[in-house]
Amino acid sequence: MESTLPLWEPSAAFAAETPMRAFMEACATRFGQRFDTVDAFHAWSVAERGAFWSAVWDVCGVIGLKGERALVDEGHMTEARFFPDATLNFAENLLRKTGPGDALVFRGEDRVRARMSFDALHALVSQLQQAMLASGIGVGDRVAAMMPNLPETIALMLAATSIGAIWSSCSPDFGEQGIVDRFGQIEPKLFVACDGYWYNGKRQDVADKVVAVAARLDAPVMIVPYCGDAEGLAARIPGARTLAQAIAPFAARAIAFTPLPFSHPVFILFSSGTTGVPKCIVHGAGGTLLQLMKEHRFHCGAREGDKVFYFTTCGWMMWNWLAAGLASGETLCLYDGSPFHPSGAVLFDYAQEEGFSIFGTSAKYIDAVRKAGLRPAETHDLAPLRLITSTGSPLSPEGFSFVYEGIKPDVQLASISGGTDIVSCFVLGNPLKPVWRGEIQGPGLGLAVDVWDEEGRPVRGEKGELVCTKAFPSMPVMFFNDPDGAKYRAAYFERFANVWCHGDFAEWTAHGGLIIHGRSDATLNPGGVRIGTAEIYNQVEQMEEVAEALCIGQDWEDDVRVVLFVRLAPGVTLTDDLEKAIRTRIRSGASPRHVPARIVAVADIPRTKSGKIVELAVREVVHGRPVKNKEALANPEALALFEKLDALSR
Repeated sequence: MESTLPLWEPSAAFAAETPMRAFMEACATRFGQRFDTVDAFHAWSVAERGAFWSAVWDVCGVIGLKGERALVDEGHMTEARFFPDATLNFAENLLRKTGPGDALVFRGEDRVRARMSFDALHALVSQLQQAMLASGIGVGDRVAAMMPNLPETIALMLAATSIGAIWSSCSPDFGEQGIVDRFGQIEPKLFVACDGYWYNGKRQDVADKVVAVAARLDAPVMIVPYCGDAEGLAARIPGARTLAQAIAPFAARAIAFTPLPFSHPVFILFSSGTTGVPKCIVHGAGGTLLQLMKEHRFHCGAREGDKVFYFTTCGWMMWNWLAAGLASGETLCLYDGSPFHPSGAVLFDYAQEEGFSIFGTSAKYIDAVRKAGLRPAETHDLAPLRLITSTGSPLSPEGFSFVYEGIKPDVQLASISGGTDIVSCFVLGNPLKPVWRGEIQGPGLGLAVDVWDEEGRPVRGEKGELVCTKAFPSMPVMFFNDPDGAKYRAAYFERFANVWCHGDFAEWTAHGGLIIHGRSDATLNPGGVRIGTAEIYNQVEQMEEVAEALCIGQDWEDDVRVVLFVRLAPGVTLTDDLEKAIRTRIRSGASPRHVPARIVAVADIPRTKSGKIVELAVREVVHGRPVKNKEALANPEALALFEKLDALSR
């Protein structure tokens, strides 16, 4: 039976000290309001978005000229403009802090440890900025980087954005075509790459790939040292320089920040690209800054000096999210490599050594820790840790329970969801609300989040489409190479007129929280009933026999039948008894409608570079249709396991 008590709730003392409470009270005083609950505060933040976002600007101390107008909105989401008279510089806001304290802490799987002070970060950004300007890079030019999650990567991003250039990055495990599919579209003025990286105890050589990509991009190249052969790699590419060579002529000096309009592009992020060439999603500096400062300061409760960690690569928007923590005076804790090498304790060792305040990771990682039998609550001192955040896929109810039983019993757990499209979250944690098992705590302040049925009607206690009904600052400013905005409108506004449809299958809970049941385009429709794939994963992936699962709907006899693929634990085979146990678990834990018609064991499950399983790509393979962009996958060879399966032909 489900517990009637929350897993965690803020004490009066905890709540009183949160930046969220202080912000709520400041807004009440400033605007003559009374907020008896944080839900009432959220309702006001949506109803009075101009006043709300103006308060975010002021309370967070945004550096720039705000202008008179906070919001010009005639009711059309794509035409609304936040702070149309404002000017600011993204990098200036992230580089506001100086001094000898740590700005960046780094741990590499190869045992490299590094620290970079705020002053040292300023110095490196200054040199990189001068090198970029000397190379002719200016406002609107693109800087593209194939990099590990190094301190130098943060510095390069800040140097580029300080002069109004647009930053775009991917991780070095992308294949040649995957990199060109992304960066080839945006025609960078500079291509930055590493000389190798480490994963699972092995040095990964990227030299041939970098040489090939550099030739195809036809852009100047900078090589950043990590594995010890930057000079050798640079020598293979005409005109290429190492980072050291690029900055050698320039002494550090005060950084000159270029003031730019609020909506000036700052980042280009890419859709996963598993069904075609990735979309180039352009995010604006002001909207990104405001939204991420709001999330760090208020939803995460981050304070100056906090040590904040997110396990991410530079190809996932959580890297951009993490980097924005500098604007709140946080120390960013970076990690590059496998989270299970040399052991599953490596990230918890890091958390203990540095005293993380915030530990961000993925639902898959939490489940992997649980299945590995690790109990950090018993082996590590995580006393400073206030918040654990989880994203990438829905965190199962069992995952929620494990965090409190196995990691830390007195921590706020925030399952969060949003993504590349908004470089932030629609729904996330709130330090003034309790944590209920399996539930996201609530919507983000200033975001008119709702759940609609297929007819465009708001629903409660039913599953439907996650939507946002009013404009918000971190909407993309455009798609690159989409001059009339047709691709942009088709991506978010085709489903419901003038309403952002995010593509998540969601449900409000009785507590005012939300449950994400999976992607809308991956929902199953047996007998015309919509089923979220996460509902099935939440059951079957708790079984010790099952390491991982993927579910699709297969077109069959004028209907759709549910097919479940399972990657089994080592030494386990899919017997009739195990199939029966899986079906029983799903039937009792979800419903008879969720029970798969076919269960098939596979040796591997394809996933993107950021670890998300690719249901749509598998569905295409099962139906004999080509997958257009296998380069987006971390393990594209796994797709072959789903071709012409005998079990699915009958």
